[in-house]
Amino acid sequence: MFKTIAAFVFTFMILAGSPAFAASMRVVVLGDSLTAGYGLPPGDAFPAQLENALRLKGRDVLVENAGVSGDTSAGGLARLDGAIAGPVKPSLVIVELGANDMLRRMPPADMKANLHKILTKLKEQQIAVLLAGVNMPLFIPGFSNSTYADVYEELADAFDVPLYESFIDGIALKPQYNLEDRMHPNAAGVKIIVENIQEDVEDILYPPTGIKGWFR
Repeated sequence: MFKTIAAFVFTFMILAGSPAFAASMRVVVLGDSLTAGYGLPPGDAFPAQLENALRLKGRDVLVENAGVSGDTSAGGLARLDGAIAGPVKPSLVIVELGANDMLRRMPPADMKANLHKILTKLKEQQIAVLLAGVNMPLFIPGFSNSTYADVYEELADAFDVPLYESFIDGIALKPQYNLEDRMHPNAAGVKIIVENIQEDVEDILYPPTGIKGWFR
């Protein structure tokens, strides 16, 4: 009898420690190196810091890192199904893609088409979205943000989803918040990003009573 009870308790502890069991909300961050945590320990990456910040406020949330360094919008689209698969449907997907499309001078129309397909799939599955744009630093010779920024705004309007205009807002061109490459946030930079975006995330996960969207 004692062995049976002990086995039950042990199984319960394992389940309680598993992500699907432990958290009532599942957030997936589909992104590139900015969210993947390029050059950082896993615990300093954006998903881990966002989860810690939410949990410190008593939010029962698991934030999964589905970021891949170097990924484009096309790569994110190809990975989407696998990123959101699992026994528990995500409550929210943060889509942060496009920086590498811009750096490689890929046509804005192609980026828009890929992001459109991502948002369409998420809408069909009734999963909430926070679309994060990326305004690239202007030190890149011959680069213009305008046409790419329009893509994010047009898609946010078309799908009626919240837009966080620039994922690197508050840290771009500030050496103290970036790695030596001046492109990727360090741990302190990620902390600033989390502080800036956290309210947007919470507004989606915990909206005022009576307010619902297509994802609810």
